[in-house]
Amino acid sequence: MAEVRWLDSDEQDTWRAYLEGTRLLIQALDRQLETDSGVSFTDYELLVHLSEAPGRRMRMRDLADATFSSRSGVTRAVTRLEAAGWVRRVECDDDRRGMHAELTAAGARKLADTAPGHVAAVRQHMIDQLSAEERAAIRSSLGRMRDGLRPGPGPGPGRPAEPGE
Repeated sequence: MAEVRWLDSDEQDTWRAYLEGTRLLIQALDRQLETDSGVSFTDYELLVHLSEAPGRRMRMRDLADATFSSRSGVTRAVTRLEAAGWVRRVECDDDRRGMHAELTAAGARKLADTAPGHVAAVRQHMIDQLSAEERAAIRSSLGRMRDGLRPGPGPGPGRPAEPGE
């Protein structure tokens, strides 16, 4: 077994700042959405993905993948959104066992009404706290981290970097 490379104090401070900052940001955004619009952060994210999908429709499993959620979690969320009239389920034409979630006109209106407050909160709690250089550094570093963790070609968990990468 390889020896553990413990985090030094700089690395530990970096890790803790990232972890605590991310958790606090998501909590603040969730609170704003719930208070102002009665929508959870998770439900808002689902509505956004559906609004950006072709035909405002996504297969349920693809929606789970896009939101890094479990299929059962997306099923429960879609059930809530369906009860609110913001999403409807549609059978897949090519596979009768599969289901699509589709954004309704009421869901599109809810998203349009909710988005300005959410964007203002994102600005307040993140964007306006950072300089252009800091935003570029975050895009670069978290982009590399994201790309290394995503399944697929290229380096990532269990996949060594190719020569020249």
